[in-house]
Amino acid sequence: MGKRDNRVAYMNPIAMARWRGPTQSVGPTIQDYLNRPRPTWEEVKKQLENKKTGSKALAEFEEKMNENWKKELEKSREKLLSGNESSSKKRERKRKKKKKSCRSSSSSSSDSSSSSSDSEDEEKKQGKKRKKKKNRSYKSSQSSTYESESESKESVKKKKKSKDETEKEKDIRSLSKKRKKSYPDDKPLSSESSSESDYEEDVQAKKKRRCEEREQAKEKVKKKKKKKQHKKRSKKKKKKSGSSHKSR
Repeated sequence: MGKRDNRVAYMNPIAMARWRGPTQSVGPTIQDYLNRPRPTWEEVKKQLENKKTGSKALAEFEEKMNENWKKELEKSREKLLSGNESSSKKRERKRKKKKKSCRSSSSSSSDSSSSSSDSEDEEKKQGKKRKKKKNRSYKSSQSSTYESESESKESVKKKKKSKDETEKEKDIRSLSKKRKKSYPDDKPLSSESSSESDYEEDVQAKKKRRCEEREQAKEKVKKKKKKKQHKKRSKKKKKKSGSSHKSR
């Protein structure tokens, strides 16, 4: 099988542009921009002089506006000066009134201070009595809450103990029944010693079973990992052998 010919002919862009010919220009050219009509030096001087002098109408308008502003400023100054004088007079009147009121209040305060001291003493005494009553009620409420909490805790503990005892008795009974079924000819031992020993043996047997199950699970995981590693190594060897055959 031969290779496909993907070669492309090279075209020189400069030769292609010459073959196409000159492009048609759209809009004004550079020559048109250079040949535009321009003012003479004398005309430029006249335009500059006119800008410096400015128009007479504008100057007259500015003068009128300045005169109006001056008049308005004078009016506003007069208003402010008159307002300041009136405000100063009002302040003086207020000060005089305050002085009179202070003198009258000082005479009345001496009479009221004696009565107010007596009323304050009575209020303090009543406040102390109220605080004592509140403290007593608060202490009584706290003691009742502590008692209720302690009773509830004791009841919970008793319930837990009773549940544990009932569960132990059930386990002992079930073990004794199993023993009787498996060994009917043996003589019955004391119920308490046999039940306790059976319970301990069952607990130990359960622990051993759990340890054995954990070890078996670990061994299974290790075997799976070894199998995966062996498969990966075999795949790598196959790839290496295939590449070597191809090179030969």
